[in-house]
Amino acid sequence: MPGLLANVTTVVHFVALLYIGLGGFLAWHWRRSIFVHVFFAAWGVLVNVTPVPCPLTALEDWFRGMQGLGPLPGGFNEYYIYDEIIPRPLLPVVAVGAIVLLVVSYVGVWVRWRRSPVQRSGSSASRSA
Repeated sequence: MPGLLANVTTVVHFVALLYIGLGGFLAWHWRRSIFVHVFFAAWGVLVNVTPVPCPLTALEDWFRGMQGLGPLPGGFNEYYIYDEIIPRPLLPVVAVGAIVLLVVSYVGVWVRWRRSPVQRSGSSASRSA
């Protein structure tokens, strides 16, 4: 069972990473989801630039320990992503691309919110009052 739970944790971790990178675009349609995304994006930055451990990595390590395995060598990104999915020389390019995606998604949220019918009808009502 710990092996299955470790695998499920790995899948959840990948989904969380995808959400961190692309979740801002969900707010184009589901406005309130931006607040959840801001939390995830801030958390992603925090665990990557400070020594704060990622709880999903800690959970996977715990399940691995229950199987008699050691923690992920180097952490989740080091073990699953660097050189496996993204070649190391491309990491700076991918990081810049991720930041650009985040900025574009948030600018899109701002533009769409400014043009939303709810705000326009509210502002026209206040002008006629």
